[in-house]
Amino acid sequence: MYTKRAEQMATESRNPSTQSSTSFVRQALLGYSQYALPHHLLSLLMYAFTRWRWTPVKNGFTRWFVRRFRVDLDSAVDPDPTSYDCFNSFFTRPLKADARPLPNSESCLVSPADGVISQLGPIRAGQLLQLKGCEYDAYELLRCDADRARPFEEGRYVTVYLSPRDYHRVHLPCDAQLRSMTYVPGRLFSVNALTTELIPRLFARNDRLVMHFSTAWGPMALVMVGAIFVGSMTTVWRGQVTPPYGSRVDTEDYQNRELLYRRGDEIGRFNMGSTVVLLVPPTAPSWLPDLEPGSAVRVRQAISS
Repeated sequence: MYTKRAEQMATESRNPSTQSSTSFVRQALLGYSQYALPHHLLSLLMYAFTRWRWTPVKNGFTRWFVRRFRVDLDSAVDPDPTSYDCFNSFFTRPLKADARPLPNSESCLVSPADGVISQLGPIRAGQLLQLKGCEYDAYELLRCDADRARPFEEGRYVTVYLSPRDYHRVHLPCDAQLRSMTYVPGRLFSVNALTTELIPRLFARNDRLVMHFSTAWGPMALVMVGAIFVGSMTTVWRGQVTPPYGSRVDTEDYQNRELLYRRGDEIGRFNMGSTVVLLVPPTAPSWLPDLEPGSAVRVRQAISS
């Protein structure tokens, strides 16, 4: 099924001055071929490979990865890519304690991840933008009851894409108490720019962890979206959540536990890169006006006023 963007690309493909038909066909094949891929099987194979400890393979692949994606290791606790026991340990490497300082303002929200903002703005009638002209539903993304999703209907959201070169731990945007976590099974489409353009409702179709928090200004939801080769996600309170992959929605209630976290605390990590979607109610601080799609952000960087 074509999205509006794909239809636009098809129109452009008929005009040599904007886009060649060859380019459109290539992009469409790359994007739509993902429907046929065995996402979870490929991700399980990658899971095994990235934990392989045989030194020649582990070091060779890690060195290639650093060169290919121009990985910046200056902020890592251990900048030697061959010192990690497996590639996944390198990929989820910790940063130096002073690498991502918190802003002076104590009231602003901070970025939950290193990456690039793919979209941000208001949630209108429960709809978020995946890209211009393509929306998806907050209820579908969160897979929770109406009472829990309703505070976000006219709130705000920001979507951060983590590329392979980025730091892959997820941190809390503000002081908060964890209320629940829901694992939502789904596909594992890639979340790069091409598939985001071609596959509708992408973030609401992929495997994901939906975390609900209470904050000083109301509820907050943070969604870790899985992707192909990113079939493993962990949290600090549960440990590894996936794999194994479930076949049904599974919610863990933490209402009776004092799971309190401070702004900037690590709360989870992706084993390979993916996307974080943060949803806040209208009572939350507004996004900074200079942030826009394409803006690079870092963990603990101020993203609100």
